[in-house]
Amino acid sequence: MKKSVTLYTDGACSGNPGLGGYAGVLIYGEVQREYSGSEKQTTNNRMEVTAVIDGLKRLKYPCKVDVYSDSAYTVNAFLNGWVYAWRKNGWKKADGKTVLNVDLWEELYALTQTHEVTFHKVAGHADNALNNRCDALARAAIDELRKTLPVDETTDVTTAEE
Repeated sequence: MKKSVTLYTDGACSGNPGLGGYAGVLIYGEVQREYSGSEKQTTNNRMEVTAVIDGLKRLKYPCKVDVYSDSAYTVNAFLNGWVYAWRKNGWKKADGKTVLNVDLWEELYALTQTHEVTFHKVAGHADNALNNRCDALARAAIDELRKTLPVDETTDVTTAEE
């Protein structure tokens, strides 16, 4: 029988595209593990999907995983069956255009073949403590990345206005 794991994820971007961060909280029984990461030039959607991929890749065995995300982009791709249609159509949308972020969708799809994944949409920036924790970790990852970069690489529309 597969172990049941809960995974909360979030992605963030400072500018879109811009500096990005992602994070997750993996929960198995009483054990809770946090992770985060960042990229210099990315989008919010890429960070949202990356957060799920990173979490699933951390599992050592095939598991039953409940993924909670505030990303409609990520959750609806599975709940509405878009990802299955995209894959069947060679990663093309109904209008014939190539799906954005194909590299990530291929990787996430493969992980959903290893793990039994159920996606759940949660309200972003609301009263969900674990979603808020993931948001804070993702934003902290951006802040840590910003500290390592030359000043000209850290300015974007968002930070210039703050």
